Amino acid sequence: MRVGLVGKPNVGKSTAFSSLTSTLVEIADYPFTTIEPNIGIAWIPVPEPCRCADVPTRTLKNTDPQENHQGSSCNPRTGSCENFRRLVPITLVDVAGLVPGANEGRGRGNQFLSDLSRCDALIQVVDASESTDLEGNHSESTGSTPIEEHNFLIEEIDLWLTGILIQGWSRGARRAQSGGERALVDLVTSLISGLGGTERDATIGLQAAMEAEPGAQPWDWGKGTLRKLAAEIRASMFPIAVAMNKADRVEPATIRTLMGQFERLGVPCKPTSAEAELTLSKARKAGLIENSVGDGPAKFDINSHSNASDTQISVLEKIRARMSGVDGAGLVDLLSEVVFSRLSQIVVYPVADEGRWTDAENRTLPDAILLPSGSTARDLAFAVHSDLGNGFIRATNAISGRSIRGDSELSMSDVIRIYAKS
Repeated sequence: MRVGLVGKPNVGKSTAFSSLTSTLVEIADYPFTTIEPNIGIAWIPVPEPCRCADVPTRTLKNTDPQENHQGSSCNPRTGSCENFRRLVPITLVDVAGLVPGANEGRGRGNQFLSDLSRCDALIQVVDASESTDLEGNHSESTGSTPIEEHNFLIEEIDLWLTGILIQGWSRGARRAQSGGERALVDLVTSLISGLGGTERDATIGLQAAMEAEPGAQPWDWGKGTLRKLAAEIRASMFPIAVAMNKADRVEPATIRTLMGQFERLGVPCKPTSAEAELTLSKARKAGLIENSVGDGPAKFDINSHSNASDTQISVLEKIRARMSGVDGAGLVDLLSEVVFSRLSQIVVYPVADEGRWTDAENRTLPDAILLPSGSTARDLAFAVHSDLGNGFIRATNAISGRSIRGDSELSMSDVIRIYAKS
């Protein structure tokens, strides 16, 4: 699961990346600070309480109280679980800033568009303060609006995809003429597969193009129809959500107006302050404050037992005051919405012992695996290990105790035991 942070230069993408991943990267107040993409791991909370809240009583008797975290009794191999809030990893990619003309190679355009092809979804960071132009340069008089930034992003991606389709369209479409719709789907799939596109993306795009020009044969489609085809493929391949960054510098009423514009477009949008969230992330690691991932940038307690200086406390209180007028839980909240709502992912807990919910080393619910909604027991087996998938016999739903088949669809927070040939 890879989510890309995208947008024009100098809007706070690298700051957002550092906040979400605790990875130190170069952050500066000028365009193109990021040249090569930064890649790190972000941790997001599972929407439902961890299944360790329901671990069978006999398992809890064997759990070391020192290992509990505010009631949680599982033993995550990666991430953590406190107060039954389980964190799962997401790969985050901080992509170089995009400028107009990127589809023609301007700026870091070719690299930017290549990096996109390895992402499952995108979070566009926009400048809510409207203090920079589309090039990322400071400009109070000609600063771009968040909607302008969003429109230029999707236009550049659409033009990039259109160019790829045009290159192979005329000859390919005529060759597919005798093969009917199946051959046309195969053609489009072949043109976008190198970018991470699938047959599903191709089918969605073709349906929209045919509806746009119902009387024309596909091999006669012009650039306008191919642009429509590209736009629908882009929407399917790269679901986009918007981080309204620098929201703490803007009046709340203005933020609500801007968010309403994205809501009317059907684009998820949340106000954020990457700068404030990065400062709080560092304060949490230093033990200066107490809060949990996903609590939001205004919800924290200053640790009375820390050695925080008066200056540090003053900075933290200023952040609290600034962020108190900003709704939502910030970047983590938006990333969670992208993963669990836009990408429809579920979390499943594989175990080796369906009675005690432990693995072969007696660890309670050590793994929480992300899978696309609609995944089956056999899909889970392959996600755990290819040998389990190839040797799959059956599975057991440890919650209900029922045996399930390989094609049985899984649900959020299922606990599953896989039986396979050794």
